[in-house]
Amino acid sequence: MMPMTNREFRLENEKQFDRTGPARWIASHLAQYAWLPAAALLAAVINNFAASYIQVLIGRGFDLLNTPGWTTRSLALLALTIFLTAATQALFGLARNSSFEFMAQRVERDGRDELYASLLGKSQTFHNRQRIGDIMARATNDVRTLNVMFSPGLMLITDSLVGLVVPIILIYRITPQLLLVPVIFVVLFIITIRGYARQLAPVSEGLRESFGVMNAGLAETVNGIEVVKGSAQERREGEKFIENASTYRDYAVREGEIQARYLPMLVFSVCWGLAFFHAMLLWQGGALTLGQVVSYVGLFGFLRFPTFVSVFSFQLAQLGLASARRILELINAESDLDENEAGVSRPISGKVEFRKVSFGYDSGEQGSKEAEEQTGDGSPLHSPAPSPLHILNDLTFTINPGETVAIVGQTGSGKSTLTRLINRIFDAAGGQVLIDGIDVRDWNLESLRSQISTIEQDVFLFSRTIAENIAFGVPDATQADIEEAAREAQAHDFIMSFDKGYETEAGERGVALSGGQRQRIAIARAFLTNPRILILDDSTSAIDSATEDRIQQAMYRISRQRTTFLITHRLSQIRWADRILVLKAGEIVDQGTHEELLEKSPDYQRIFARYE
Repeated sequence: MMPMTNREFRLENEKQFDRTGPARWIASHLAQYAWLPAAALLAAVINNFAASYIQVLIGRGFDLLNTPGWTTRSLALLALTIFLTAATQALFGLARNSSFEFMAQRVERDGRDELYASLLGKSQTFHNRQRIGDIMARATNDVRTLNVMFSPGLMLITDSLVGLVVPIILIYRITPQLLLVPVIFVVLFIITIRGYARQLAPVSEGLRESFGVMNAGLAETVNGIEVVKGSAQERREGEKFIENASTYRDYAVREGEIQARYLPMLVFSVCWGLAFFHAMLLWQGGALTLGQVVSYVGLFGFLRFPTFVSVFSFQLAQLGLASARRILELINAESDLDENEAGVSRPISGKVEFRKVSFGYDSGEQGSKEAEEQTGDGSPLHSPAPSPLHILNDLTFTINPGETVAIVGQTGSGKSTLTRLINRIFDAAGGQVLIDGIDVRDWNLESLRSQISTIEQDVFLFSRTIAENIAFGVPDATQADIEEAAREAQAHDFIMSFDKGYETEAGERGVALSGGQRQRIAIARAFLTNPRILILDDSTSAIDSATEDRIQQAMYRISRQRTTFLITHRLSQIRWADRILVLKAGEIVDQGTHEELLEKSPDYQRIFARYE
């Protein structure tokens, strides 16, 4: 059993699975429902035995007709036996199908739940490095492939194996002399199918990987369609998609070529002819009756089914294993932070300390506005030889409970990054960040974050109702609480202007609302959570002046009795800060009140002197 990786979130009573390999992982999921595989195997055995035994009964019918003095009663009794055997086959065929379908649905559901919980538990650093389209491909298509792997994949494989063994057993019961050709066929079948599986494995892996790349590129282009059109790059993006789609197509064609060269069917056809010839020789020599010849040829014909479906079933199995491997890559990926379940969990008073704090983004990280601003386009921050881009350097300051502090500085100076260390979206590379004198690493992560609220310029809203978005951090909030928070945020009037009011759907990422409306919804959300530490990061940038004045009054009220960080260039907000920190290139170069800094700080003067 692989030890659990660091995670920021865990489900209660979470089940443990073997994550040391795709096959073991799937098997550990099946172990929860051990009775299902047993029931499926038993049903498959009975189903195949019944189907095969009908051939034995048909052979007996031929022998009966060749027996002098046969009666209609005897023939009717034999026909009844065949009917009952066929009914048994149908009944247990249904039981087999149902058992495998139950397994398929439950493994798909459990695998999806496990993957989703794992993604929720990954750090922001992890998510910044992933392509959303690839994650979606794994969470949807790959998880769905697990279902198909079981039904019909493993069902057909089980039927194939049982369908090889049961007819051979019945052939042996007719006479051991008939085993010669079936044994030769089985040996040749195993040899050819192993070669086929070795060829198919890398193709299946490439097929799943190329689908993920294609899907990721598509999602990226659609999400950035405004940039694509604004830059007139439709043609280039179309060419890139065609290239990715061609790679996926090439793997699919390669898969088809392997299937087209499938040798077991040729082996079966040759062996079936040999089997008939061998049986006729034995009949000619008096070793078999005519009915036994009929039974034997019919039983050997049953070997055609496992031969035929093996090409399809093994393909599904290979795809399922490839998908399981891709899912495990996400689940097993290390996360930077852990929830620290046994950490400090108590109300926060709001004292914040930075002690010689340094921070830089690792390879490929795009988790901050400062990082994107310093790289120019938000691309990965590292060359092939990684060297962290340092955003913050040796920061030391103390914010007392209830104090309102404004953080100002040029674009890319580290303002937003600083606040992301307070709620442990990221961990400091050096030094300590303390809340109430306790290192943030020693706090229970849920307790810490639930008492800190951040309102950013780029507001994210879920594709849910406005009420649900406001109450996102307080799911048990009453309608009255939601409306009161909306009034404080100057959002109630525009919400009520919609036909459905608070039940209006915000749309994906809040597309149904304007930028100013989205910001007011986010502000209402923060008001409702009643945090002990409030972080306002350009939170009123998309709001008109009149509305801003009213919101600022509400913010001023809410900021009293709680620690508040203001990241803004709006002088009206900065003026009511108790203290102002001036950042330059990740360092605090000065601090004081607005009036003090206008007199002594050249960096502050360059930013705000024009407003005076």
